[in-house]
Amino acid sequence: MSGVLLVTGGSAGIGAACVRIAAQRGYKVAFSYRSSDEMARALEAETNGMTRGFKADSASEAETVGLFEQVDRVFGPVTALVTNAGITGGISTLENITSETLDSVMDINVRGVFLAVREAIKRMATDRGGKGGSIVNLSSVAARLGGPNDWVHYAASKGAVDSFTIGAAKELAPRGIRVNAVVPGLIDTEIHAKAGLADRLAKLGATVPMGRVGTAEEVALAILWLLSDEARYVTGAFLPVSGGR
Repeated sequence: MSGVLLVTGGSAGIGAACVRIAAQRGYKVAFSYRSSDEMARALEAETNGMTRGFKADSASEAETVGLFEQVDRVFGPVTALVTNAGITGGISTLENITSETLDSVMDINVRGVFLAVREAIKRMATDRGGKGGSIVNLSSVAARLGGPNDWVHYAASKGAVDSFTIGAAKELAPRGIRVNAVVPGLIDTEIHAKAGLADRLAKLGATVPMGRVGTAEEVALAILWLLSDEARYVTGAFLPVSGGR
């Protein structure tokens, strides 16, 4: 594989797994991160300088535009994009949800996807002089399950990502851009502990038909397949990586 890949929210979890594997497969890999310079520099070092991290808030239009411009200068225009940046917004029932939580979750998980894909189109679309490209959005089984009693806000944001993926795939196919989504289930990343549910994986792992939680690497491998030429006739698809959940 080759090309320029940008992974938003790529310093940890599924995003970092994508960065590592993509670098191994020959991509020039850029990733964005919001706060941890230390984690970003560690990932760059781990990949022997084959990747580059850029600090940018996915919810910010100015910072997203600046991110793509920086990638242009360092690696050239993106040919592949993974919209991985996202937050759960913590635990809350519907009656207790705050406007601040709603704003932060929707800004990053939904607005951030729109902004990143918009900037990618400008560089990928064949009618704009691009070579085409592939985009993979991060959905979640929560969009189907609904997240009752703790993450309805997160589930709703991923439902929006699903609708966006369908519409974008249809709109951009004639312009040489494929748009798909992966749908992770219970995956062993730090997102659960950050939301205050450190024991969630241990409690729910046995309920997965395959009897275990998944790994970030397993999700990343599915993403890399969707990005690859092996999936050249696949667009508008949702690939579950959930152990049957």
